[in-house]
Amino acid sequence: MAYYGDSKVVDVKGFDADPPDIGRAATSSDEDLADPIQAKPKRKWQSYIWDSLDKSPEERRLLFKLDAAVLTFATLGYFIKYLDQININNAFVSGMKEDLGLYKNQLNYMQTCWTVGYVIGEVPSNMILTRVRPSIWIPAMELTWTILTFSLSRCNSASSIYALRFFIGLAESSFYPGMQYVIGSWYRRDELAKRSCIFHTASAIGSMFSGYLMAGVYHLGGKGGLKGQVFWQWLFVVDGIISLPIAISGFFLLPDVPEITRAWYLTPDERAYAQKRMQLEGRADRAPYTKAKFKKIFTSWHIYALAILYTTFNNAGSGVSQPTFAQYLKDSKDPKYTISQINTYPTTTYAVQIVSTLTYAWTSDSIFRGARWPPIVFGGVVSIIAYASLAVWNIPVGWHWACYIIAGCGGGLSGLCMAWAHEICSGDNEERAIVVGTMNELAYVFQAWLPLVVWQQVEAPEYHKGFVTSACLAAAMIVTALVIRVLWKRELAKKRKVGAVA
Repeated sequence: MAYYGDSKVVDVKGFDADPPDIGRAATSSDEDLADPIQAKPKRKWQSYIWDSLDKSPEERRLLFKLDAAVLTFATLGYFIKYLDQININNAFVSGMKEDLGLYKNQLNYMQTCWTVGYVIGEVPSNMILTRVRPSIWIPAMELTWTILTFSLSRCNSASSIYALRFFIGLAESSFYPGMQYVIGSWYRRDELAKRSCIFHTASAIGSMFSGYLMAGVYHLGGKGGLKGQVFWQWLFVVDGIISLPIAISGFFLLPDVPEITRAWYLTPDERAYAQKRMQLEGRADRAPYTKAKFKKIFTSWHIYALAILYTTFNNAGSGVSQPTFAQYLKDSKDPKYTISQINTYPTTTYAVQIVSTLTYAWTSDSIFRGARWPPIVFGGVVSIIAYASLAVWNIPVGWHWACYIIAGCGGGLSGLCMAWAHEICSGDNEERAIVVGTMNELAYVFQAWLPLVVWQQVEAPEYHKGFVTSACLAAAMIVTALVIRVLWKRELAKKRKVGAVA
């Protein structure tokens, strides 16, 4: 046994024996709350490259298996989800608009139909995951949206696309909050941000790949009975072909959660090892839903503050998720850009997002000692500068391009927000599932109607209202992050005081 004051914790080979509730999981990253008696031994320099390099061979082997399975499936699954999500924009600017006569706000309506389906499904899906095996539920939903994506290639009217986009959004709603829940069920605090952010980079990779894919299928136009004028339908066919094997792999790769895992690649000792890791982290097991639990969840500041943080982050980044850069290029008369250039040049924004996302993860886990708020503030400041400049519009062409590109720095914060939520809600499994689902859901509730107001297609490419809104939301995100930091410090201080008295 290992003892800390009156707290008793089982010391397991290869682990730091921290008290579950007031140890590593609950310890603030701020130096003024650091408790030397519970502090982890000084980290080796190798851990700043990758966190498992200074851990025991047993733990390193477990983490390697988890990363190979969970991160592979998570990133590939999110890649195809974002490939589908962004392909509707690329198809629109690459001929679908002209083919189907979409000259009003039909693109906004297509995006809104997807968002409505996504919003409806998120929280119920995450609640299902606390009762049904993730290795069954999540891949089954992936198969569903793969089939529906194939169907998009045969749509010949806006109304048929609206219907399919709604059901695709409903099926996709299980993936991101669901996989964040799974990731938060396996990894400790010094591991979590990197995994969450690596997972999130797949969204930018999918967005980039969609542009290259659109350029790559250019010569498929007219084949297989699909539209010969612009080839946009082939985009959805290729999307479905890529998605199918990834969806099937989920049935074999997902390990569920530690307490019920039956993963074929984990030994019985490794399963017990994984469960003990989460106990030492203070990560609670599954428990029944009760009135008392719901009351606790919805009377806490956790769900409201974290949902506001994620909502402001997500919608501040709509200046990137909307095809603003592509429409700016499409509207250009001198020089005139080709369809391939219109699809590929905006991928530079997603390249910046990938680099910034990984930078945030490594600096948050190492330089900032687990603090999540500094990168969030930095990303918000860059977003304010970029979107405020674009709102002015009459700026030098070089700076115009630069603003579209550096706006990607604001899109890499999702993993940090989710990692912070897992840490704050560590003590209640059901709260963690509901909070993560609510964060994503509220973000998309706003995304369902906000583009119809501030990103109207008829105002392209200037989008003055949209850029002003994004700048204001980035400022609100910064304020919310600082408020959460204060509330979290107070809660940790209170836990320490209670622990000291006990």
